[in-house]
Amino acid sequence: MPETTGNVAGRYVGGAFDLVDHDGREVTDRTYHGKYAVVFFGFTHCKMVCPRALHRLSTVLDRLGPLADRTQPLYVTVDPERDSPEVMKEFLAADYPRFTGLTGTPAQVEKAKKSFRVYSTTVADPDDPDSYQMPHSAFTYVLGPDGNYRTHFTDAVDEDELVTRLSSILR
Repeated sequence: MPETTGNVAGRYVGGAFDLVDHDGREVTDRTYHGKYAVVFFGFTHCKMVCPRALHRLSTVLDRLGPLADRTQPLYVTVDPERDSPEVMKEFLAADYPRFTGLTGTPAQVEKAKKSFRVYSTTVADPDDPDSYQMPHSAFTYVLGPDGNYRTHFTDAVDEDELVTRLSSILR
């Protein structure tokens, strides 16, 4: 599949963001220029979609071997109220160490979500009345070393296809 521009269905995807990484450093989209950014939006309290996606992406990056060194995997929260830099770092360190977690103020996260056309909403958790879930879109975005949108993958794209398609982009 050839690389594409940021114009998807007439709407630009990706763009400027100002967030905080899981080490507490202020970062922008420009921080990651020079590498292909593999971006997934989710939250640390997610019970199914995010752990499955992060595991799949981690496995794909392992299978890419040295090509994965050309990437910077980013996990951007849709839940800045619970996902502080410390929470993001702890969540990612054990099982998804390739990823850098990004969070920020609710306004900063909303701006990043809007830039990537990410949907999320807050829903009461039926299993825990003191908690909530954050249903959200589940796309993996790939930005080029110049920071421009290259492509995205739905959650339905299997691991083998992801390896093949990312390999062709990264070569």
